[in-house]
Amino acid sequence: MKKLYAFIQVFIIVFIFFTLSGFDSLSFAQSDDEDESSLHVGGAVRYNLILESYESDIDGNSGDFTWDTWRINAVYDNPGGIGLNFEYRFYPTFDTHFIKQGWLEYDLSDEWQTQLGVTQVPFGNIQYNSNNWWFQLPYYVGLEDDHNMGIKFTNTTDSYQLDLAYFFSQEPFGPPGMAGTYSYNVNPSETILGTQANLVERNQFNIRGALNVGSSSEIGASFEVGRLYNQVTDESDGRFAGAVHGEFNLGSLNLKPQVLYYNMDAHDDQGNELEAVGMGAYGVSADFYQVATEAVILSLGIAKSVDVDFGPITNLTFYNDFSYMEKLVGEDFTGDDNFEATIHNITGFLITAGPVFTYVDIAQGVNQPWLTDNFGVGLGPGHEDLGIGESEYNIRFNINFGFYF
Repeated sequence: MKKLYAFIQVFIIVFIFFTLSGFDSLSFAQSDDEDESSLHVGGAVRYNLILESYESDIDGNSGDFTWDTWRINAVYDNPGGIGLNFEYRFYPTFDTHFIKQGWLEYDLSDEWQTQLGVTQVPFGNIQYNSNNWWFQLPYYVGLEDDHNMGIKFTNTTDSYQLDLAYFFSQEPFGPPGMAGTYSYNVNPSETILGTQANLVERNQFNIRGALNVGSSSEIGASFEVGRLYNQVTDESDGRFAGAVHGEFNLGSLNLKPQVLYYNMDAHDDQGNELEAVGMGAYGVSADFYQVATEAVILSLGIAKSVDVDFGPITNLTFYNDFSYMEKLVGEDFTGDDNFEATIHNITGFLITAGPVFTYVDIAQGVNQPWLTDNFGVGLGPGHEDLGIGESEYNIRFNINFGFYF
């Protein structure tokens, strides 16, 4: 493991050297022939301007201007050979850094490609089920823009796309002391609902199919099955997720509907059945982030693209992304008696100005795990069930400035 971290650090130092040498991006090619291999190195630097209105009153601590993230990307295109897609991210606010994606790819034929390594899980609307900087609720339970360690096969034709994948485990953590991941995964926890559960994700299979219906529109379905392995008891339980989804482009209007169901058969270290598990991402420990073991999530994203000519600004995309989570845990399995529902709504617009992309978002949530003074409890029992106050709409005004190169 130490050798892996040393390699990553050397890799990052080399890229930083080129970046600071004055290159906006790097492209190397063996010749002018488009069939020859090439390497492109890029990245991004992003900042957040924040104003929060949560359970507490607005005061001097409710606003901030922070460094969101910076990242390095490398894409090695090698027609007829093995290619590479790599991205490594740094989050100063969370004092962590980690790999987001890193896979080797090979075209088996004109229609089949395989990817090996840390690659995106084929589930739901991809690459994103959302238009905003915040994603939709499926992201917060590990079911949107998820990346795991495994192998994927993709069959692409004019009429459909089929993805088949196997993942042994989640993506690697960041360095010790700064452990984090980009995607949300079930991780060992000490205090979730007052019990210890040393759970990790293992042996996951995915199948996703989507039919093309008109110009750049599709409808599809996704299925995911896997195991939750208890590192203390050496026992495994099953987990399942399924979704029906679509993306429709009607001129400058984009629609992303999705209906999702998931279920995790989870037990703590004493063998007791769990109604919530601990999940982690970024530098957040699973001890502080609760997720119900069974739920239905409904989501709908609507976006309107408008081309403009305002100095460097060439496009404005207006959107509203809404998702609702009904937790199906409790003695009567209705979700009414125990765990509270979660609502997540983002209204905003994206400003495109050359390499600068700016998301202006009004994020609203009820029992949303980040939009609250009580971090991490929203996707579990919720505020009222834990006796920490009434559930209410919390709001965060957020502007994310990003320079991509």
